[in-house]
Amino acid sequence: MKLLFPLALLSVSLVGCNQNTSIGNDREARVDPAPTSAPIVAAGAALQNVESAAIKPETMSDADVQALGGKSGRCAIKLTEVGFPSFLYRQDGPGAIKLNGKLIVLPKSGSGRFEADDLLVVLRPVDEVGNAGLKAAEMIIVPPGAKEETGYRGYIQCFKGGKA
Repeated sequence: MKLLFPLALLSVSLVGCNQNTSIGNDREARVDPAPTSAPIVAAGAALQNVESAAIKPETMSDADVQALGGKSGRCAIKLTEVGFPSFLYRQDGPGAIKLNGKLIVLPKSGSGRFEADDLLVVLRPVDEVGNAGLKAAEMIIVPPGAKEETGYRGYIQCFKGGKA
């Protein structure tokens, strides 16, 4: 019985822990100012003088998504089912990725292929469904001058008007 009260107190104190909608766990959304979007830059300029091995997809904030025109009619590749987008695209149009702190818009160059300035992103569906019901996908990134590709497994979430 003595153990029951501390456990109940602990569970009550953790009730709101999953309510922070900010990227990462290092900031408190109510205190810190709203983030501004990353600049939208051409692939060549964004990745100039950056070692290809250091290029990794970054999570887009809500401000980044709004700078790209919002989610409506688009699909997102998210590295976790409950995360923010790492790649945002239109089924029959361009996609966008955040690399090196910059948003890069990539024209569609084929089925599941987006490229500009020797940067290539390929999306491949995976025959798997996550715990939250989202379809799994692979996102392959080939930076300019890279000797090999880098692959990430994530999930596809389409928003109103978008199709997986």
